[in-house]
Parts: sequence; C-alpha cells; structure tokens
Amino acid sequence: MAEAQISPVGSTTAGSIAVAAESTVATRMSAPPSFDVADFPVPHGREEEWRFTPLERLRGLHDGTAVATGDGVKVVVEAPSGVTVETVGRDDARIGKAGTPVDRVAAQAYSSFQHASVVTVAKEAVLSEPVRITVHGEGGVAYGHQVIELGAFAEAVVVIDHTGDAVLAANVDYVLGDGAKLTVVSVQDWDDTAVHVGQHNALVGRDASFKSIVVTFGGDLVRLHPRVAYAAPGGEAELFGLYFTDKGQHQEHRLLVDHNTPHCKSNAVYKGALQGDGAHAVWIGDVLIQAAAEGTDTYEMNRNLVLTDGARVDSVPNLEIETGEIVGAGHASATGRFDDEQLFYLQSRGIPAEEARRLVVRGFFAELVQQIGLPDVEARLLDKIETELKASV
Repeated sequence: MAEAQISPVGSTTAGSIAVAAESTVATRMSAPPSFDVADFPVPHGREEEWRFTPLERLRGLHDGTAVATGDGVKVVVEAPSGVTVETVGRDDARIGKAGTPVDRVAAQAYSSFQHASVVTVAKEAVLSEPVRITVHGEGGVAYGHQVIELGAFAEAVVVIDHTGDAVLAANVDYVLGDGAKLTVVSVQDWDDTAVHVGQHNALVGRDASFKSIVVTFGGDLVRLHPRVAYAAPGGEAELFGLYFTDKGQHQEHRLLVDHNTPHCKSNAVYKGALQGDGAHAVWIGDVLIQAAAEGTDTYEMNRNLVLTDGARVDSVPNLEIETGEIVGAGHASATGRFDDEQLFYLQSRGIPAEEARRLVVRGFFAELVQQIGLPDVEARLLDKIETELKASV
C-alpha cells in the first residue's frame, strides 16, 4: 500500500492520503453501522472514534446510564405552506432511511426515542420562507429523531436552533429527492452546562444539492457527526461549519462524505476560533471515494484560529481513494494565531488593538456566515461572535 503523510500546520495530529482498497483510516469504524445499541461495545476512550472525546463528560450517553426524563427538550416546528409536519412512531418507514447509527450514542438515541418529527416538503414545492425548528433544553435527558424529506425538485431552507440546557442524543435524517435543493442551518447555542451528541445523515438524490451549515457556540460538550451519501449520480454536497470554543468547552465535529456513486461532488469547509484554558476543538474530516465512484470531485478544508494560550485543536483530514478515475480530490488543515501583519496594518490606521482583533476574527468567519443567506440568522451569529470576543478582553 502506498501512503503519504501530510502534517497540517499547527495541529496536534496529522492527516493522511491512502490509495488502496484495503486502507484502514477513520472512515472504517471499529464496529459496523447498526440500529441496535447492543452491537456497539461501551467505549473506553482508546478507540479511534472516541480518543479525543472526554467520556466522563457525556453524562452517561455512551454507556446506557443516561435515562430519559420528561423535561428533556421541547421541539417546536414552524413551517410555511407546502410543508407537512407529522409526529410519528418508531415504525414509520421514513425513519432511518438516510443512514444507520455508526457509534453507540447514535444507536442509543435510535433505540430510545419515543416519537419522531417528520417534515416533508412536497414535490416541486419551492418554499419562500424557511422551516424553523426550535429544540429547547429544559434541564433533563432526552433522545430524539428528526426526519426532513424533500420531494423531487423541491427547494427549501431549514433552520434547526438548539438552546437551553439538556443532555441530548439525537439523530437527524435529510432525504433529498431527485433534483431537490436543501440548505440546513444547525445552530448549537446551548447553555454552558449542556451536552449534545448528534448524528446527521444526508442521502442525496440524482442531481440534487445539499448544503449544511453547522454553527456551534454553546454547551459543555458538543459532538456532531455529519454524514453524506449519494443515492444516484450527479449529487452535490457542501458542508460548511464554524465554531467558537470557549474556556473549558469541548466541541467536536466528525464529518464523513461517502462517495459511493459515480459523478458526484462534495466540498467541506470548517473554521474555528478558540480561547481560554481548556478550550478543546476537534475536527475529523473523512472522505471515502469507493471503487464505483468514478468521476468524483471533492475537497475538504479546516482552519483554526487560536486566540489565547491554553486552547487545543485536533484537526485530522482523511482521504481514502479506491479508484484512480476521479476529477479531483484534496484536503488541507491549518491552525495558527493572529497574523501580526494584519493587526499591525489595522492599528497603523488608527484602529485600537481590541477592535482590530475583532475585525480579524469577523473576517475569518465572514465567508461561512454569508453562506447562510438569512439576514436575521447571520446578524445573530455575528453578534454572538462579538459577545464571545468581548468576554475574552
């Protein structure tokens, strides 16, 4: 097996490119996907998929000791015309259609939820207003499941807003029909004591377009696992994310794009800023190009800006290629501090040091915030960034 090691600047771990069918990188989990929690051993922290996660802070989500309470979370869905919102039981055929749990917490969530919310956008419907889903924590433990399904050639924007305090494990399924276009904005603005572990599964239809923007600010521990697979050729997926990790917080984003179908595209860009003692951000970017996925075009990038001493970043891009018949594939990762030249330039023009610092961070995140396309959400996130920066002064 030919293997090339590429060390990302400033990160604590290295990325890899492996070109061989028998390669074993982070896309190959220690246990196969399953809906049954019994198929996954209790993690001990030495496993590849758990080695960065402080298990003691999961509050029992990983070992079955977290028991759902009646005051876990409250979910409210606001949808325009052309959208059907249902609460269904576990036997609904649409649940689990987009993907299977890949770790014990996701399987625990699937095994433990009582009712699922299904949001369906009718075939060829083009929504003029976004669907807004509010998930508000009320202090307890909860397991959840959400399905968002678009019919053929439908177009929609969905905003999922997480607030309050909870210990939550949840799976979210996105199913896109042929030619459909879906943009999802998932905001994690939890209270400082919340724990949120989630698996997001997207199944992209023929010539369909999926855009995901994940924004993480709050929580004691947030661990999200966005995954994309393709149901037919011609699909496109864009995965964007930004996170601001503060003192003592653990924020972990683990992406997998499974190019299992010919002539599909993907692009992933995640950016993070960290400040304060014990701030820990983890980004795992896995792209698998299977032997059948000829004509694939993919790229992934992670950038991290460390604002203070005491913060840590682990950034691991992985690219596994099983065919040489591709359009392109690449990855990049970099972690560093403020650019002194940028700060000097702004200060030399009369801008105070702290304001210059805020401008640099805003500029760092600007390209991702602009991907949202909803002025009220964009303004709220920029205000949140300002608040976080002022807290560090």
